[in-house]
Amino acid sequence: MTDASNKTFTLTNDQTGESVVLPVLDGVDGPSVIDVRKLYAQTGHFTYDPGFRATGSCDSALTYIDGEQGILLHRGYAIEELANKSDYMEVCYLLLHGNLPSAAAKSEFEHTITHHTMVHDQIHNFFRGFRRDAHPMAIMCGVVGALSAFYHDHTDVNSAEDRLISAHRLIAKIPTIAAMAYKYSIGQPFMFPRNDLSYAANFLHMTFGVPAATYEPDPVLSRAMDKIFILHADHEQNASTSTVRIAGSSGANPYAVIAAGIASLWGPAHGGANEAVLTMLDQIGDKSRIPEFVKKAKDPDDPFRLMGFGHRVYKNFDPRAKIMKEAADEVLDLLGLSDPRLELARELERIALEDDYFVQRKLYPNVDFYSGIILKAMGFPTEMFTVLFALARTVGWISQWKEMMENPDGIFRPRQLYTGEAQRPYVSLDQR
Repeated sequence: MTDASNKTFTLTNDQTGESVVLPVLDGVDGPSVIDVRKLYAQTGHFTYDPGFRATGSCDSALTYIDGEQGILLHRGYAIEELANKSDYMEVCYLLLHGNLPSAAAKSEFEHTITHHTMVHDQIHNFFRGFRRDAHPMAIMCGVVGALSAFYHDHTDVNSAEDRLISAHRLIAKIPTIAAMAYKYSIGQPFMFPRNDLSYAANFLHMTFGVPAATYEPDPVLSRAMDKIFILHADHEQNASTSTVRIAGSSGANPYAVIAAGIASLWGPAHGGANEAVLTMLDQIGDKSRIPEFVKKAKDPDDPFRLMGFGHRVYKNFDPRAKIMKEAADEVLDLLGLSDPRLELARELERIALEDDYFVQRKLYPNVDFYSGIILKAMGFPTEMFTVLFALARTVGWISQWKEMMENPDGIFRPRQLYTGEAQRPYVSLDQR
């Protein structure tokens, strides 16, 4: 971020004629921002932006999105290149440290993560406090938040060493906890991690393996899982990431901060979109009914919406969607599945993209449109979809938190436009 001293923005009060000159800040790319930090001191006014849709809440060097052009970059690298040429561990290192690792650095990082995947044995007992039918995301919120009670030796948020150790622990242990949440819900014993497997393969082993038989994750499924993790690793200042930054700004420990992010992600408007796509496809049921539902989607008086189309940020196309679609084809071909949902999804995509209504509004399929189909084909129940999102996004959350703690701006404290009652006298009970 640069302060272009020759670039300013002038606000003028139409009633008083008073003006205030505000500096304009330039980033590396994307729109410039008007610096309003001193606006209240100079004018006595706050800005008003419900939902923060036109507010830059921070500066960050991690992720850049150009919604108009359909561009997603992590530390300057295009998501397409990372998904097709890299792996999740390398992307984790990139987000945490700013650059792609050397061969030696990558090997050391993978060793560190691999040897932190075990969880404290008493966490096994902690799980037994949950009902068997508890939602896996409820378990994730509780267990991740409780990690500070098991790993309280390196939680000094002002220590660079402690921050990095916490980051490593979270990235390593989240897959183990996610797999345990799944196993607990179906009544199967927990599977210990294996140090000889890759990050994604190890997660599949802990999720689908059983003690009575040897489970060897298929390389195609492992690679598809790895791609899903990459595609969800970070996505700028979305609801859960903003939650992480807000919680972290108070100095809260990193485990509580990530638990807050998981809670925010759980919302159906954020992390539950791919599950909603499957529900919609089941509602449509058959290709012959697609025109009927497309018509409903175009009717402003009908509450039905085509889930998985369009995006709050991407106004053109979601660059992750094409990669996810290719991964879906690979997984279904490997498994020999002819999923009627996928055929229905493909036909729905074709019809929608030939319809002027959707083309003019740039309502293209997003990453959620295909991810649910892949995960279902791999054997994950729908209640695990958001858990997998949280697993992948943990590195983004902890990287955003780490970046914020390295350059703190103080506790987040938004203001408001008060619309309640003006001050009034208290009336005693017998007078009301």
